[in-house]
Amino acid sequence: MKAAVYTQYGSPDVIQVIDIKKPTPKPNEVLVKIKASSVTRAETMMRQGKPKFGRLFLGLLKPKNTSLGTGFSGVVEAIGSQITKFKVADEVFGEKLFSNGTNAEYICVPEDGIIEKKPNNITHEQAAPICDGFLTSYSFLKDIGNLKKGQYILVNGASGSLGTAAVQLAKVMGAKVTGVCSTKNIDLVTSLGADHVIDYKMQDFTKQGDFYDVIYDSVGKSSYRKCEKVLYNQGVFITPVLSFKVLWRSIIMPKKVKFSATGIRKQEELKGLLTELTTFFKKGKLITIIDKTYKLENIADAHKYLETGHKIGNLAIINP
Repeated sequence: MKAAVYTQYGSPDVIQVIDIKKPTPKPNEVLVKIKASSVTRAETMMRQGKPKFGRLFLGLLKPKNTSLGTGFSGVVEAIGSQITKFKVADEVFGEKLFSNGTNAEYICVPEDGIIEKKPNNITHEQAAPICDGFLTSYSFLKDIGNLKKGQYILVNGASGSLGTAAVQLAKVMGAKVTGVCSTKNIDLVTSLGADHVIDYKMQDFTKQGDFYDVIYDSVGKSSYRKCEKVLYNQGVFITPVLSFKVLWRSIIMPKKVKFSATGIRKQEELKGLLTELTTFFKKGKLITIIDKTYKLENIADAHKYLETGHKIGNLAIINP
C-alpha cells in the first residue's frame, strides 16, 4: 500500500510516498480502507522539527516517527476476532496518534481507540479533519477553558481549522463569540455564528475596550501579555500552539494561561468528546469547512499550501 513518510526534518520536499506492507488487524483492531485523511499545521511544524526544543520528544537529529497524518475517515475492510462494535463495510472516522500515520491507504485502529461510525450526513473528506479541528477545540473550550453558557469568548484565528471549529462549538455551548480573522474571511466567520468579527488587518482586538472570559488563540499569534488587559479577572488565555513563553507562563500562572497537548490526554476522555461531537454532527449543528483537497501522491503540495498561511478551514487528502 501507499503511505506518506518523512525521514528527516525540512521542507515539504522531504516527504515521500512509498510502498509499505498492508497492515493486518490484531484481534482487537479493525482494518480501515482510508477514503480521506487530514493535513494540519501541527504536522508541518513536526516535519520542520519546530520549535526546536520539541525535538527532545520528536527525535533530536531525525524524527522517531516517520509517518504523517492523524485524522482519517474510511470503510472497515476487515475486523479482528474480538471486535463487537463494528462490522465490515461500516463507514468510520477518527484519529490514530503516535503510530502508523493516516496519510496512507490503510490503517489498523483498536476498537476502543478514537474511532466512531461516520454520520451519514457528512462526507469522508468532511469527517477526516474532525479530530484535528473539532476534537482539539472542544477539548480546549470544554475542559481546559471551562467555557460556560453566557460567557464571552474571543477566537483568534477564527477562519482556520481550529478556529472555524471553535466558533461553532462556542455557539453550541451558548457563549457570546468574537472571531478574529482577515478581511476576506469575515463573511465565513459570521456565517458560522460569530456574534462579532474583528478584522485583524484593520483593528487590534486588545485595544477595542471589550472584555472576555476566555481568549482562545488557535494560531499562536498573540500572547497572554498582550491579552491580559482585555481578560476579566477570572479570565483565561488558552492556546494549543506550543512555545517556550506559553509553556513557562502556563507553569507560573496556571490559572491564567493554559496549554494542553490534546493528543496526550487519556484516550477514554478523547473518545468521550468524540462521541459528543458525533451527535452534534448528526443533528446538523456543526459543519466542516474544507478549503482544498489533494491526492495522496500530491501531499507535499498540501504542506506547501499550509505554509503559505492562507488556508481556510481544513485540507483533506483523498484516496480513490
